[in-house]
Amino acid sequence: MQVCVLGAGIVGLATAYALAQRGMQVTVIDQAQPGAGASGGNGAQLSYSYVQPLADASIWRQLPKLLLSPRSPLKLRPQWDTHQWRWGIEFLRACNQSTSERSTERLLALAALSRHGFEAMLQAEQMECDFSRTGKLVLYDTPAGLDAARRQMELQRPWGSAQQAVSAQQCADIEPALAHYQPHIAGAIYTPSECAADCLAVCQGLQKRLAARGVRFVLGARVLGFAQGFVGAAQRITAVRTSVGDIEAQQFVLALGSASHAVAQTLGFRLPIYPLKGYSITLDTTGAPGAAPRVNVTDAARKVVFARIGQRLRVAGMAELVGHDDRIPPARIHSLREATQALFPGCSTFTDMHPWTGMRPATPTGVPLVGRHPGAPANLLLNTGHGALGFTLAFGTAAQVAEMIAPAA
Repeated sequence: MQVCVLGAGIVGLATAYALAQRGMQVTVIDQAQPGAGASGGNGAQLSYSYVQPLADASIWRQLPKLLLSPRSPLKLRPQWDTHQWRWGIEFLRACNQSTSERSTERLLALAALSRHGFEAMLQAEQMECDFSRTGKLVLYDTPAGLDAARRQMELQRPWGSAQQAVSAQQCADIEPALAHYQPHIAGAIYTPSECAADCLAVCQGLQKRLAARGVRFVLGARVLGFAQGFVGAAQRITAVRTSVGDIEAQQFVLALGSASHAVAQTLGFRLPIYPLKGYSITLDTTGAPGAAPRVNVTDAARKVVFARIGQRLRVAGMAELVGHDDRIPPARIHSLREATQALFPGCSTFTDMHPWTGMRPATPTGVPLVGRHPGAPANLLLNTGHGALGFTLAFGTAAQVAEMIAPAA
């Protein structure tokens, strides 16, 4: 069977890998190079146990800050865009305890499936991507924040999440680079099994291996539209029309991240996906003992994550609903540098920070859209809307899509 995957980010590439493993003839289309979008400079953490969606009941009391504070890590800039307003209303409707709990349960199950798929791929392919399994500390600066995190931890425990609350002193014992910051820590949630890796290296490694096995890559190609026809009463796509010509297939997978909404519109249906803009810097570490963290760290108050990838430290954060604006304001990069210097002042010389921004495709509930859509052509499957968990969930949703197209014997 011929399958066309639209998108060469980590989700599209994981999908192509899963399909190729099942003997499908696969073509991957993207207007950029593999991993060049939201995948390339992401937070690098594989947060299999820390998947609580952004849509949570606590958002309601944060709304004034989100709308008005220039320093808020979460930022909403209302625009004359009906899609943004509709998405925002759907998001606020999802900000309740019961929806958040249901989403968390689904995301944890999906994350467990994804961990299995990703680690099986790493073992099979022997890919160099600075993979580490050093655990994760989520830091809280107030007792109230820590108490809320404990409640979330207990909520997740029946679903197989192995975590523990630790004191400020235990944080410093687990990650010595936090010793000087200990007075600012009320406590943390520690997950020993969490991982990190260089997502861009994974994307590039997958492309190299897939191309060697016959997967066709059509890069630098913009999707212009679709040729469609009917088989009986079912509307089907016969080809993708691109800037380099038409590409035919029997099945199509939409994995274009935040661009998926616009592509779906050309096919006559709506996807509740909006870009959640994030930023990162990547620093060369000094090598001084105890200066840069080895354990993944998340500063919950600042909404900033730190992940060690080889001799580099990836620092990522912010969540902005500002449309498809790919500018990098110096103030955002300064904020990431400021956070890094507060927690790990000696980790780097900070001479070259490699600033990056990416548009993470978010659904209102935080749960990705996987499978067929009632308003879409019969031979189109979705694999999009992973938000900030694209790297974490990619191999799980890829396995689900592959099973729908080519069920295991």
